[in-house]
Amino acid sequence: MKIRAWLLVSPLLLAACASTPKPPENPACAGFDTARSDPRAIAIADEVMKAMGGRAAWDGTRCLRWTFAGRRSHLWDKQTGDLRFEDGQRVVLMNVASGQGRVFEGGAEVSNDADKKRKLLDDAYKAWVNDSYWLVAPYKLKDNGVTLTHAGVRALADGRPADVLRLQFQGVGVTPDNAYEMYVGQDTHLVEQWSYFKHRDDAQPAMTTPWAGWKRYGGILLASDHGKGPATTDIAVFDVPPPALTKP
Repeated sequence: MKIRAWLLVSPLLLAACASTPKPPENPACAGFDTARSDPRAIAIADEVMKAMGGRAAWDGTRCLRWTFAGRRSHLWDKQTGDLRFEDGQRVVLMNVASGQGRVFEGGAEVSNDADKKRKLLDDAYKAWVNDSYWLVAPYKLKDNGVTLTHAGVRALADGRPADVLRLQFQGVGVTPDNAYEMYVGQDTHLVEQWSYFKHRDDAQPAMTTPWAGWKRYGGILLASDHGKGPATTDIAVFDVPPPALTKP
């Protein structure tokens, strides 16, 4: 009788397990504005993430290195938030989450002037915010504070159709009044162009550049070619943080 009862109940348990929804492959970050975002835009953002290697590959990527505009160098551990920032003779070792760190100029540590040190740490943080966005913005379409909408279908420079995703921000970042439009190629599912609006209410963008030169680094894709925009060079991905991350 006990065996028979188990046989009667077990199919129900199996059915319940089978109907349990799977977690999303590309969950939105906490604070993403789901309520005011467009379901179509969200679905396209998920396609972009998949085309770039997938959420698991992005989450598993440990360290990124790149040089912005030919002079500002970043080595960033995205799992811990540790950053090595170099600009000329200045080296900043900091954590972008805490805002704390050390500053060196010409090999000498800035330690006796607290106000100067704080300003240089803040400057390095702002540079990282700006420069990292030129590298990884397509991975941040469903980030905290983002409202994502579909702004129509428009033609890329070569005539191919692209879905235009508009990003606006609420109370996050260094410049929350900015807005961006990202052009996602319907055939590639990659961001192939973006437009930057200094203020979300501006009728015309202050800048439009391509996103090209997509290449695989580790398990993810990154783009290096922004046309006449600032160059992004010396890109590398590391599974283990290089020793230089924490050395002056």
